[in-house]
Amino acid sequence: MTAKPKFVYEKDDLGTIGEVDANEVDRIAECFKGRCLFITGGTGFLGKVLVEKLLRSCGGLKRIYLLIRPKKGKDPQERIKDIFQNVLFDQVKQMRGEEHILQQVVAIAGDVLLPGLGISEGDLEILRDEVSIVYHCAATVRFDEPLRNAVFMNTRGTKYMLDLALTLKKLDFFAYCSTAYCHLHVKTLYEKPYDPPADPHSVMKACEWLTDDEVATIERKVLGDIPNTYAYTKSLAESLVVEKFDQLPAVILRPSIVIPIWKEPIPGWTDNINGPTGLLIGAGKGVIRTMYCKSSGYGDFLPVDVAVNGILVASWRNITAGTDNTNRVAHMTSSNDIKVSWAEIIELGRWVIENKVPLNGVAWYPGGSMKSNYWVHFICMVLFQWMPALFVDALLWILRYPPVLCRVQNKIYKGFEVFEYYANNVWNFDNSEAVKLRKLMNNKERRTYVIEKIELDLIDYFTNCVLCARRLILKETDESIPAARRHMKVMWVVDKVYKGIWIFGILYMLYRCFFAG
Repeated sequence: MTAKPKFVYEKDDLGTIGEVDANEVDRIAECFKGRCLFITGGTGFLGKVLVEKLLRSCGGLKRIYLLIRPKKGKDPQERIKDIFQNVLFDQVKQMRGEEHILQQVVAIAGDVLLPGLGISEGDLEILRDEVSIVYHCAATVRFDEPLRNAVFMNTRGTKYMLDLALTLKKLDFFAYCSTAYCHLHVKTLYEKPYDPPADPHSVMKACEWLTDDEVATIERKVLGDIPNTYAYTKSLAESLVVEKFDQLPAVILRPSIVIPIWKEPIPGWTDNINGPTGLLIGAGKGVIRTMYCKSSGYGDFLPVDVAVNGILVASWRNITAGTDNTNRVAHMTSSNDIKVSWAEIIELGRWVIENKVPLNGVAWYPGGSMKSNYWVHFICMVLFQWMPALFVDALLWILRYPPVLCRVQNKIYKGFEVFEYYANNVWNFDNSEAVKLRKLMNNKERRTYVIEKIELDLIDYFTNCVLCARRLILKETDESIPAARRHMKVMWVVDKVYKGIWIFGILYMLYRCFFAG
């Protein structure tokens, strides 16, 4: 067993929260009492956790309206029932009762791609008369989304939401969930608006006039130095929100890279394999063995439950103090409190997979390293990812099974084209607003809505992430872990034999070239 990893951040003191006074009141929950909320993106990763937290910790709210896309043969309210079957909601169902929360959460049939959000006039009247808080979380988070689609979803969808917000009679708070990584030309991002890369109205009109193919031909020129359509369209959407600051109690919230749950309700829970979770699974399965990135660099990651806590705390502050008396832009980031380098993440992930929770059916023994030189990375990718993939797929073909690993490697290659830009650049994010908010919260609120560094054990966190990925995404049972450990030992032998053959072959060729003659 290899040594347990150590981290630079562990040299700093973790925060502590004092005892809760019996007289302390949860002012954040009180702020939501009796209110009606309207949420877009409530079926997504962040949206699900936001809805669950509201139901569990702010149960006094009156109603949550969720914008739900209609699907053939399924009523929108039925889709909400399906969402509540996720284990994420088990705890709140036990606390509040499933029937009660189904009465609190109401589907509004609609689509952010449609004019007026595609909402019926009857539902619009309900929203106009009842809603006082809006969270606009809907977005396409695919970095390779075609530009026209991304503009319609992320930018024009935000315009439609702002148009609706202007008609809400009781509106006290409108939150646009942006991203800390949408102004990539700024290496130190402050909590303020930034100029967009283009006029959002002109971009929307152009995308409406042109076809998909026409927009695709000019996409690279339109993006300029911006590496993907996600960052481009989110920055355009921010500028639309800024335009309405004088007319709406609107704020922009910028979470960084949102990752699985840290504490509650289920440590490690996720519903996707985007970002670090995908890297962890890929490395754990042995299909990712080399990465091109600066090992000393770091990304800014934020557990989704902490992001949601930040959203609720910022809501309370802006509603009670008024948006005219607060900063209208707030970051939800972690790197000012905790910096974990890419090298530390890789070491941690490898240690957890090897010593704690192996994955079933690994294609190759987990290993490899990061490379600071692209060509060294490329050679290693060919030798230790593509060649083993071809070898295994050839065996599968001989045994009359469908080949899979080359297809997986092709997806990994395309994913790395996006990842490498972020892995080889470093951004810093000001988080002054979060620091201010922590000082305003009492101990009860600090424990209920954690937005600070306390009781952090990254090994436990990564172990929970791998366990949840096994159970919920890969559908691997805990009973299969002993068999996974045995299989891992077999693949260790295969890995050593394969490397030995390559070393022997290279030495033999050198011998034939220089000494055999």
